[in-house]
Amino acid sequence: MRDMHCHILPGVDDGARNLQESLEMLEAAKQVGITSIVCTPHCRDPYFDFDAMWEAFRLLEQHANGFPLTMGFEVNHAKLMDLGIEWAPKLTFQRSNEFLLELSTRATEYHFREYESTIYQLQSVGLDVIIAHPERYKAIQENVEIAYNLVEMGCKLQASADFIVGGRTGAEKKPAKRLFEENLYTYIASDAHNVAHYGFYQQARQKFRTRGKHARL
Repeated sequence: MRDMHCHILPGVDDGARNLQESLEMLEAAKQVGITSIVCTPHCRDPYFDFDAMWEAFRLLEQHANGFPLTMGFEVNHAKLMDLGIEWAPKLTFQRSNEFLLELSTRATEYHFREYESTIYQLQSVGLDVIIAHPERYKAIQENVEIAYNLVEMGCKLQASADFIVGGRTGAEKKPAKRLFEENLYTYIASDAHNVAHYGFYQQARQKFRTRGKHARL
C-alpha cells in the first residue's frame, strides 16, 4: 500500500524532528502494511524551504535500506498563490503529475470559488489534483455538495487517518464518515507527523474503504 501523504522528512516541518524519528516512523509504517511512501512536507509558511526539503529527502533515502520513497509536497493554496502558479510543476509528486493541494480549514463556500479557479489552472497544465483532508474544511463540514463539486471537477479526495479519533479539531469524524458513505474518497493517507499516527492509519483502513470513482487502495 502506498501512503501518499506524510511528514516523515527530518527537521523540515512539524513532523519528524530528526533522522532518528524519521526512521522510527518508517518502521511504524512498515508494521501497518505500507509498502511505499510519498514524503509530503508542508509547502506553507513558516516551513517551506524547497532545497532543504529535497536535502532531507535524500538523507532519508540514503538510510531507508531501499524502501520505496518518493518526494512530494503538501501545497497550501495561499502559499501557492504567493509563489505563483508556475511553481506548481516543481511541487508534484516525483516523476508524476499528482499534486497534493491543501485548502484553508476556515474557508467558506465563497472561497471555494477561488479554489475552483486555481484547480482549473492546475489541470490546464496537466496536473492531477488531490485535495488533502477535505473532512477538515468548515465549508465541506456544512455542505457536502462542495465535495461533490470537487470530484465532478476531476479532483481526488484524500482522507487523513486521524479522522478516526476526531482529527485535529475533534469535529472531523462525522464529515469523514459522510464522505465515505457518499463514496467520494479516493485515498486514505496517514498524514503522519509521528509514530502514533500510523495506529490511526491502521484503524481507518480496517474500518473504511475508498470506493470512489478513482478508488485506489
